Amino acid sequence: MFAVIKTGGKQYRVAADDKITVMRLAGEAGDKITFDEVLMLVDGDNSDFGVKASVTGEIVEQARGDRVIAFKKRRRKNSKRKRGHKQDLTVVKITGIARA
Repeated sequence: MFAVIKTGGKQYRVAADDKITVMRLAGEAGDKITFDEVLMLVDGDNSDFGVKASVTGEIVEQARGDRVIAFKKRRRKNSKRKRGHKQDLTVVKITGIARA
């Protein structure tokens, strides 16, 4: 059994005991979290779209992604700009999928 959930503007395929990395969610390590926006639920040969279901998980850690460098240079103008960015991420362990 697996489900497709939507969080942080992205979609994730999840099953029980999966670890996924999503955009920053509020909470600390060990907190329980529920994803109510389930787009698809697949159980064997049955696949249901837009069904009322929920996916529960536990926050494993709050982390930061790899550094991304944005470097811009304009040729022959003596102009350049270098900026770095690290995305805030949350690692979630999926504990269960329940049909409502």
